[in-house]
Amino acid sequence: MDSIIPSREDAFNLLCRYTQSESLIKHALAVEGVMRYMARKRGEDEEKWGIIGLIHDLDYEKYPEQHCTKTAEILRQEKWPKEYIRAVVSHGWGICSEVAPDLEMEKVLYAVDELTGLVTTSALVRPSRSVMDMDAKSVRKKWKDKRFAAGVDRSVIEQGCAMLGLDLTTLITDVIMGMREVAAPIGLMGANYST
Repeated sequence: MDSIIPSREDAFNLLCRYTQSESLIKHALAVEGVMRYMARKRGEDEEKWGIIGLIHDLDYEKYPEQHCTKTAEILRQEKWPKEYIRAVVSHGWGICSEVAPDLEMEKVLYAVDELTGLVTTSALVRPSRSVMDMDAKSVRKKWKDKRFAAGVDRSVIEQGCAMLGLDLTTLITDVIMGMREVAAPIGLMGANYST
């Protein structure tokens, strides 16, 4: 079967078919923004990385017990390229998938997925409610408090850092920079900044 390279519009429409939750859509947009930023920084295909970031939690709302597995099934039906499907499935490695991140793109997705949640939560408790004036230091302050953003698996982030050969502060900074590019649609622009 021939695969079809999806457009960003195709990916977003597919996401919206399976996801109604505003917070999950904002999360998808945040991960997309970070993936695009990371692709540019590495001289990689920004469109491909962004689309994979956008669609990575496609099945999470409707099929949480089949997370990653159901996405693979849906994307195969949509005739997406195997490389895209593998990348999406690998972000659940060790949690809901046995597919280990191997390519740089997969390792980045694995590392930044959870971290976008921690950065979002950190931004929302700031007076500005924004990523625009945030730095890694403010996220690091929250890192050790396991009750803060308790749903964020810090061990996954640490493992992702190790895979990429990055220290935590560098990865947090990259995630913040990527999220700044999509701050308005993810609701983290804050009142003091205009779009």
